[in-house]
Amino acid sequence: MGAAAPPLRQRLREAMAVLGGGGLLCASYLVAVGEERFYTERLMPGLQWLLGPETAHVLAIRLLSLGVLPRMAQRDSPMLVCVLGRRFRNPVGLAAGFDKHGEAVDGLSKLGFGFVEVGSVTPQPQEGNPKPRVFRLPEDQAVINRYGFNSHGHAAVERRLRARQRAQLQLTEAGMPLGINLGKNKGSADAVADYVDGVRMLGPLADYLVVNVSSPNTLGLRDLQGKAELRSLLAKVLEERNALRCECKPAVLVKIAPDLTAQDKQDIASVVTELGVDGLVVTNTTTSRPSSLRGTLRTEPGGLSGRPLRALSTQTVSEMYALTQGKVPIIGVGGVSSGQDALEKIRAGASLVQMYTALTYRGPPVVGVVKRELEVLLREQGFQSVTEAVGADHRC
Repeated sequence: MGAAAPPLRQRLREAMAVLGGGGLLCASYLVAVGEERFYTERLMPGLQWLLGPETAHVLAIRLLSLGVLPRMAQRDSPMLVCVLGRRFRNPVGLAAGFDKHGEAVDGLSKLGFGFVEVGSVTPQPQEGNPKPRVFRLPEDQAVINRYGFNSHGHAAVERRLRARQRAQLQLTEAGMPLGINLGKNKGSADAVADYVDGVRMLGPLADYLVVNVSSPNTLGLRDLQGKAELRSLLAKVLEERNALRCECKPAVLVKIAPDLTAQDKQDIASVVTELGVDGLVVTNTTTSRPSSLRGTLRTEPGGLSGRPLRALSTQTVSEMYALTQGKVPIIGVGGVSSGQDALEKIRAGASLVQMYTALTYRGPPVVGVVKRELEVLLREQGFQSVTEAVGADHRC
């Protein structure tokens, strides 16, 4: 006589174990291969439900620094860009603010970006503003942050980047340059000295440097965008850059705000062309709050990034391209989450684009999505290269 069948409850438990194991295996596979819909619809919302925004940010950097990342296809030759004295394997980069301390550059370089920008880095270590200081607006695909230049400081970041300098030289040669974004300490009595020190300490390790005078979260910082203040600052920064004892000196760019008056923009364009600044990063986050915002945390103070910033930043790209007569290369940043968003900024005058907030909502696969969509759109619109599309809207 055969053995009695197991009780129904036991059979159900066994079935759930099998299904759960299969589901975990399937989910693990989708994470590993970077399946875009799974990240957007399942993984990223789940992580946001489990983790606060700053905790999630710290965890992401930690995992990337350990090399825990999805596999990403690398196929970028049709979108090669040569600008700022460097070769970029594709025009889609990572904006400053994600890897503030230069901890995960090697992991980030494997996600498909054409370049990575670390920072902002301040001379001395500082904690930044009190927590909580980062807020998600999922209804708007946006983020508000008031980090306030939390930084490990020049010395720590210099040691970290120096230890991987040989690896970065190989990445740069392969078309993946490194940018370093410079800030000033909150209590500094001499902002110019802070930026000059950044050039001296970190310039030899960078393919380009960004003078960040546009974060809304450091009191008085945006005042450095004034014409006289900016000219004095940039003259000293360029002098220090030119004095660097390295074979290939970094380009110097200025990152500006989207909340500028027409006169501010004219003044900035005048200063950068007069001094021969190598480029502009357009734009930082905005202090404005569009009436269309729906997120419950929309009134939190700080800089707004993501989808609501897209049109404003693209308009600023267009205006700065026109004011500089297309002679100053621009990195366009703000609300890029699709190939269409990237192409709009390129047609407006950006030679390169950057993204950050889209990673919060769609995860690493969004990088490949943006590149694939951009490549298709360039071909459909008759462009043979990214460079050919730069500023196309000004030639219509």
